[in-house]
Amino acid sequence: MRLRLPRSDATLRMLSLLAFLAAWQIAAAVLQSSALPTPATVFGRVVEETVSLALPAHLGITLMRVAVSFALAMAIGTAIGIAMGRWRSVDVLLDGWLVLGLNIPALVTIILCYVWFGLSDTAAVVAVAVNKIPTVIVTVREGARAIDRRLLQVAQAYRLPRWQTLVRVYLPQLYPWLTAAARSGLSLIWKIVLVVELLGRSDGIGFQLNMFFQFFDIAGILAYTLVFAALVLLVEAVALRPLERRLNHWRS
Repeated sequence: MRLRLPRSDATLRMLSLLAFLAAWQIAAAVLQSSALPTPATVFGRVVEETVSLALPAHLGITLMRVAVSFALAMAIGTAIGIAMGRWRSVDVLLDGWLVLGLNIPALVTIILCYVWFGLSDTAAVVAVAVNKIPTVIVTVREGARAIDRRLLQVAQAYRLPRWQTLVRVYLPQLYPWLTAAARSGLSLIWKIVLVVELLGRSDGIGFQLNMFFQFFDIAGILAYTLVFAALVLLVEAVALRPLERRLNHWRS
């Protein structure tokens, strides 16, 4: 008798999460250690932190930093990536800077931004954006190099205005690369923002995780981590994945 697996993607994801919770519960029951509290203990801590409004306040601050950093990184990285992919002289001129930006550790950039701009939100946002811009440039540059020039020639033959050529011919070919840069960029920015907050801010999820670490509060660490991870999954499912399907629908 063959085992039939559910075909719904949502069902499979739900089963995967339930399996994770079951494994977590079993491990906590076997170890009986304060270093690994049970799921019920962690979820109770989530409720406690939410009711006290501490969790929503810190989460909102972190989300603001993520949103601003992401917008800056995508805007600047996309513009430079298109320029490097379109014009060889620009590519040669900026390639050395790009390699340097890709290989400077994020920690070094964060420390330098705090030294130069002070322990402020401006320094935090700049540090996160600077760390992400090079990876956006690399992805978008490859997309700009892969543009079908024949389609641009067709648009020119039909005398389409430059704005329509950009919106209806050029950008649709670049959408897969832009969505890839956005998804990978957001996953990286989530992590860097927490490091930035841990090192030099007095609020946000990263700051709270640092406080919990100092008091060896494992339940608090896991509570904030789970909420943050759930939010990442929600953004991926509700925003990024549907947007990617919509932008790339014309290819099918």
